[in-house]
Amino acid sequence: MRLVHAQPPSERRHPAPLQHTVGLGFRERVLIGIDHVQLAAPPGCEPEARRFFGELLGMQEIEKPPALRDRGGVWFAAGEQQLHVGVEQGFTSARKAHPAFRVAPGRLTALAERLQSAGVEVVWDEALPGAWRFYFVDPWGNRLELLERE
Repeated sequence: MRLVHAQPPSERRHPAPLQHTVGLGFRERVLIGIDHVQLAAPPGCEPEARRFFGELLGMQEIEKPPALRDRGGVWFAAGEQQLHVGVEQGFTSARKAHPAFRVAPGRLTALAERLQSAGVEVVWDEALPGAWRFYFVDPWGNRLELLERE
């Protein structure tokens, strides 16, 4: 895959250095949230991604832009953010690094039961104060977390 490095259009038109104060970080809020998280998966993953993330977890599939469709993979909505399942040749699962998805209040146990009924192992973890959570893996061995905050 060939990566093209270019400045975004807004920076080309109006170059402005970021204001920085030593020891205090940026004066203005520059990073305002997470747009999407990408998980890697092997070639041919799309049907299983749709089953696992779409049907089992109830995530809505998002249509990929035409320029990116030939790369394979599937995109899903996760609240205001997105989960991108991308195809990676020579794929290796992420066994420690993981996205954590916040679950609507009162829905965590039902999701755990749904996953377990589908044969997915759920590992509960009570170590994070103020959160009720569990870990599981996707069909390709990537670690995922679901959590509900108090």
